This record gives sequence, structure tokens and C-alpha cells, in this order.
Amino acid sequence: MTDYDGIYRSGAAPWEIGIPQPALDLTVSGPRVLDIGCGSGEVALELARRGHQVTGVDVSAVAIEQARAKAAAEGLTIDFRVGDARSLSLEPFNAVIDSGLLHSLLRYGGAAPYVDLLPRLTAPGGSLTILAISAEGAQGWGVTEDYLKATFTAPTWTDVTVSPIEVISTAGPLPGFLLQASRPD
Repeated sequence: MTDYDGIYRSGAAPWEIGIPQPALDLTVSGPRVLDIGCGSGEVALELARRGHQVTGVDVSAVAIEQARAKAAAEGLTIDFRVGDARSLSLEPFNAVIDSGLLHSLLRYGGAAPYVDLLPRLTAPGGSLTILAISAEGAQGWGVTEDYLKATFTAPTWTDVTVSPIEVISTAGPLPGFLLQASRPD
């Protein structure tokens, strides 16, 4: 497994671009939002600025420390937690946003428990947004459109769309996908 604490400590995380990924639509309904795999918190910070009650979870304690410092500097209240996205025990949220976690879990063979947990983290009527690097851009370890369409299906998920997008990194743009789905009421 990758040493995410070391990557965040060194400042070498190519996905840390100082803002939420431009391809993300952060218009969410409902007050409670989960930023899963939040890193240093750019998505969580933006959602809190918009008035949402945000919980951010990441496996890296260093990333969570950085996120907490950013929130404190802006006077924002965000519940940042260190945790493994494959085994969280949280109440369901109105919206769940994954900006770059799924493709990392697929790379290291741990995506199935995470995918199985997502319906329990998303409240009935809630939304799921996943931004992921494509297998084409990740030299084989990212996601494919077919994988997303086969994994996020009815009856668990409805209104599923998968769109090709550009993912911005400090190393340059990469092809990716944006999945949007809803939990049935």
C-alpha cells in the first residue's frame, strides 16, 4: 500500500492542486455531505463555505492534520476523521463525493468493500459523485467506463451517468470519468 502520510508530508501529492477538481459539480442537495478520501480537504472546505455540514475522511493522518489546519484558518467547522473508506461506520449522508479514491482502491485491490459500503453511506434519495482517472490515463490501473456502468446499477443506484472528463494534476491533465448516481427513495 502507498505511504500516503509520506506523500502528504513531502508535499508531493500530484492530486493536490489547491482547489476542488474543476470537473466536479459541487451542487448538492441536503445538508449532510461526506467527502470520502478527502486528502487535505479542498472539496470539504468548498462545501462548508457553501453552508453544508461536511465530514471528511482520509486514511492519511497527515492529510487530515492539513485539512483541519485549513478549516481552522478559515473558521470553518468540518468533521475531519482519519479512517479507512472500506470499513467506515457512519450515518448516511445526503451526498457522498469521492474525488480520486475509487481508482486508488482499484489499483491496490481493495475496491470491493468500499463499493459495497457506499449504499449504506448514501441516504435514500441521496447522491453519489465519483471522479476517477481512467485506465487509459493511469497506464492500466484506473477505471473504465464499463467498470463504472457495471458496478453502479439498479436497483441500488438510479439516474446513473458516466461522463468523460479531464482530471487536473500537478503533472498535467489526465483522462478520467465523472460518475453521478442517486439512491432510490
